[in-house]
Amino acid sequence: MADTMISSLEQLSAAMADAVAAASRSVVAMHAARSRASGFVWRDGLIVTSEEALPEEGDVAVLLPDGGKLRASIVGRDAATDIALLRVEGRAPSPIAFDAAPVRAGSIALAVGSQAGTAVAAAGVVSLVGPAWRSLRGGDIDLRIELGLVLRRSVEGGLVLDAGGRAIGMGVFGPRGRVLVIPGATIERVASQLAAHGRVPRGYLGVALQPVKVEPDGIGAMVMGIDRDGPAAIAGARQGDVILAWNGEPVRGVHTLPRALGPASVGTVVKLSLRRAGEPLELPITVGERPAD
Repeated sequence: MADTMISSLEQLSAAMADAVAAASRSVVAMHAARSRASGFVWRDGLIVTSEEALPEEGDVAVLLPDGGKLRASIVGRDAATDIALLRVEGRAPSPIAFDAAPVRAGSIALAVGSQAGTAVAAAGVVSLVGPAWRSLRGGDIDLRIELGLVLRRSVEGGLVLDAGGRAIGMGVFGPRGRVLVIPGATIERVASQLAAHGRVPRGYLGVALQPVKVEPDGIGAMVMGIDRDGPAAIAGARQGDVILAWNGEPVRGVHTLPRALGPASVGTVVKLSLRRAGEPLELPITVGERPAD
């Protein structure tokens, strides 16, 4: 019995080590002046990593598994989904392929990163699998996957594998230090937009908001500043207006509106329910596209 258990553990250990070794051929280390993270080859010459792990400016170097080093330039970054895309100068490793197999809570998960070009791994379990969700910055994530494992900072932006060694997404840090997975489907969608346009379009109203209490127990969003050339101003919104509802849905805080302004919102007409000088007002606004930073 003991021999059988030892044999099974050895087989599991060998299988996990083999999975890490195979995936690490496409995983790279990302070095910038003030950050260390991981990334992986998404397409020929294109690297995906965590947007949050990248500095706002400065050179980025990519350290390869074979000890080589390449310079990288940022193609585009999307803070809403925590995805950044870089292009390397020179020959990069082979791209990784994501697998669409279902992810189940309780199953084994492996995080694979790179530290100065050397493979780094962490093992744990999938602690939660939930439906599609929207980040606090308004990014649409196809599946909520949380991991029960300890992740080094240098591994953020690396690959997450299932028990079969299949790549399911990118490992990142979420709120309160949780380890989240940005699923392969989200990466494919967002990275494709970054490769084509350098950015992901976001909706834009052109207002600065502040939460206010609304009698008797509600919350509204007061317009504190307004872009005079923005969609809200063109539609007739004014500073001091209090937004109470968006397409009939009550506003529950200033985060409600930015989270509703995803890529699909651009060009749509929304109805804002306002209070102006104490009087109710309905205002249709055509959502614009947020200007490039």
